[in-house]
Amino acid sequence: MNSAPNPRQPVVLVPACQRQLGRHPFHVAGQKYVDAIRLAGCVPLVVPAAQLHELPTLMALADGLLLSGSPSNVHPSHFGEAVHNPALPLDPARDHFTLPAIRQALALGMPLFGICRGFQEVNVALGGSLHQAVHEQPGLNDHRAAADAPVEVEYGFSHPVQATPGGLIDHTLAGLPEVQQGHFMVNSVHGQGIKALAPGLAVEATAPDGLVEAFRHVGTARAPAQPGAFSLCVQWHPEWQAAQNPVSVRLFERFGEACRAYLARKQADRSSTRPEPGLHPVMRA
Repeated sequence: MNSAPNPRQPVVLVPACQRQLGRHPFHVAGQKYVDAIRLAGCVPLVVPAAQLHELPTLMALADGLLLSGSPSNVHPSHFGEAVHNPALPLDPARDHFTLPAIRQALALGMPLFGICRGFQEVNVALGGSLHQAVHEQPGLNDHRAAADAPVEVEYGFSHPVQATPGGLIDHTLAGLPEVQQGHFMVNSVHGQGIKALAPGLAVEATAPDGLVEAFRHVGTARAPAQPGAFSLCVQWHPEWQAAQNPVSVRLFERFGEACRAYLARKQADRSSTRPEPGLHPVMRA
């Protein structure tokens, strides 16, 4: 006998960025990320840069965490460096929320999908560092897009990446005609990139110049990842016109599946601890 479908869709938190619009500060999130979460079969919940005491409440509501891209960069003080280019935007209020949220989500085994800035946030949150200007590093290419290009060009395919054989991305994208021997095309709209990969992260894809383009959390001996947990971070923008890109569709479908499984586990845990009708909790066997 098949069980009834779960009436509740998973809720995915999307931390907002802080923007000054006119004379007032606002919390903003890109529509493309919201659309991609809906493509995954989940309900997006945009949240402001929360206070730390609010984090447990938000995590209790959530079944997944999506860390979006942004024009702003992670403040380099979080990986022990001074600001390289003061002209580039920062968002310390977002850092204050996302870095501890990442660590808590991973500790809970909550599905996590990091994109561009979100990819960089996860690396920094776990003790890694970033090149603040990839294009200035010997042997690395310029991964930025032309600022004055039409958006279709800016987010168009820029270069291939090579998926790590046997990894999560390799397995998820298996059989797609767009993927040949683990290679597929991605866009490239970032100035920063991985310098030192944090402990507990495993490379999932690389660019032709060797720059890390994707990783997943596998944990360390002292802090292992939760069994079966989904945590994937990519440097490119799969959310851009995601429904038209089979690679993006597969990745977001996999994220959605993980969020539904996490929700089902939470509901099962609640059911197992719920008192039987008519019995006081202390009277349960």
